[in-house]
Amino acid sequence: MSSAGELLSLIRDGRAVTRPELARQTNLSRSTVAERVRALLAHELVCEAGGTPSTGGRPPTRLVLNQGAGVVLAADLGTARSRLAVSDLSGELLAERVVELDLAQAPDGVPASADGGFAELLAAVCRSAGEVWGVGIGVPSRADRADPADEPPPGWDAATVQHHFSRRYDVPVLVDVDVNVRALGERWVHWRDVEHLIYVDAGSSIVCGIVAGRRVHRGAQGVAGHIGHIALEDRDDALCRCGNAGCLDAVAGGRALAARLTAAGLEAETGVDVVRLAAAGEPLATQAVRDAGRALGEVLAGAVTFFNPGAIVIGGALSAAHEPLLAGVREITSARLLPMATRDLRMGHSRLGDRAAVIGAAVLAIEHLLAPETVDAVVRPRRG
Repeated sequence: MSSAGELLSLIRDGRAVTRPELARQTNLSRSTVAERVRALLAHELVCEAGGTPSTGGRPPTRLVLNQGAGVVLAADLGTARSRLAVSDLSGELLAERVVELDLAQAPDGVPASADGGFAELLAAVCRSAGEVWGVGIGVPSRADRADPADEPPPGWDAATVQHHFSRRYDVPVLVDVDVNVRALGERWVHWRDVEHLIYVDAGSSIVCGIVAGRRVHRGAQGVAGHIGHIALEDRDDALCRCGNAGCLDAVAGGRALAARLTAAGLEAETGVDVVRLAAAGEPLATQAVRDAGRALGEVLAGAVTFFNPGAIVIGGALSAAHEPLLAGVREITSARLLPMATRDLRMGHSRLGDRAAVIGAAVLAIEHLLAPETVDAVVRPRRG
């Protein structure tokens, strides 16, 4: 039986936006639909937005998500800088700002440091702390850093950060690693019609976020997507920091590319430097990026065969040189994949850039708050 929360999901997705459509989609009686819609209206989760075209008689009233009923706070906590935002319930960022938060301090100090930034953002959009329904946070992952200097200090795991923010905010607090929230953000804004997506973060190291059935897939231990340590064929010369040879990180990661260009006499310390050289027309850098794309394509060919995603999105520092990078990926995937696997597969670079994670953090919170089971717990009448 379709609950009030499930009706809200149909309304949000645009699959049924009138009471008659909801009745047809769910096979519920019109009186039952009317009762559940009244509950959603009473809790200000939906609102009426005028009629739809009529085929005769009074046009039915259209129902829409009441995106202004509340707001969520979102944070992308980075080792260099962080981004804070306030979002409405549709995932639209109402205000955002980049701030300096000292991640060298203990995690319990960061919620207090973020308070001022959140307060200013709420004031800027004329909303109060009482209108905050939830908090979404992206945190750095320790497992995908190519250099210990890039790692957050101990204690920066999702569970610890969630605990400290929950003590400060009396609303649901959802936390996930940065690559997962970036995947959510990219899909939400530019790939909403795709249910299965791989987001590749190609930076100093290479890791991916996996969206399966519109939800993040984390794996049994929460480390799904760490493709940087998949070994490539015939690359035993590339030693990885993990102790193995031939890992994708050691072949195609930004720091590995920079090291090879440095050995060739060019000045490059990071993947950003590699991209800068490629953008300036340096042929060795351009070739290095394309070769990195080929190596990435080798790994992604296996991932596509196994997972069959609808889209692959490549972000991270190296994605700024997306033309040679994607050319290399496409060269290998088109050669190795069966036509059925690539027939509807779409591929592109990140269009959100640095904003992907904070948007995804907002979506993480919103999807929890508006999930059918959460909504049902809110609108269900109490039994005395």
